[in-house]
Amino acid sequence: MNFLDDSFYLNPNVVEVARNLLGKKLCTVFNGKITSGIIVETEAYFAPLDRASHAYNNKKTERNKIMFERGGVAYIYLCYGIHHLFNVVTNLEGIPHAVLVRAIEPLEGIANILERKNKNVLTVNLVSGPGSLSEALGITTSLNGTKLNSRTLFIEKYKQIEENEIVSCPRIGVDYAGEHAKLNYRFYIKNNKWVSKPIKIL
Repeated sequence: MNFLDDSFYLNPNVVEVARNLLGKKLCTVFNGKITSGIIVETEAYFAPLDRASHAYNNKKTERNKIMFERGGVAYIYLCYGIHHLFNVVTNLEGIPHAVLVRAIEPLEGIANILERKNKNVLTVNLVSGPGSLSEALGITTSLNGTKLNSRTLFIEKYKQIEENEIVSCPRIGVDYAGEHAKLNYRFYIKNNKWVSKPIKIL
């Protein structure tokens, strides 16, 4: 397995990590069956300053306490009581930085994805959007805090995405964050059909 080095996750620049996660391979293994996809869309969250972050102003709760751990573990939380959202914790212990993974391009285990989704045909909406991709990969809050080089949930090096292939724009659904909602902390691979909500580039 070609895991990412600890130094990748401990990078103090969470925006850089969010960009660099594009092109990496996110994998799960359950009962010997692997499902994987290329990460094609991410969002950076830089607490304690970021009003869009769960850990804004260093607020620590039972739900977000994993964000304060040493980088390289999964922060998975339940959104609206339905969707399991997968985040990569970054930076040193005590600094609650995280990257939300919003979409993947499926690679392995297509049959597993279809079974989890109860579908017969693979379509973009099955893995596009943070809740959808978690369901497709079998990721739930039961994996919260899992190290990202574990046997069940891990990220591997896969392919390099060049700067001219990356689109940056404001994050989705964080209007409550005021000025921070306007920051271009969402990143995705240009012209990739698996991205959740591409913007129109004039």
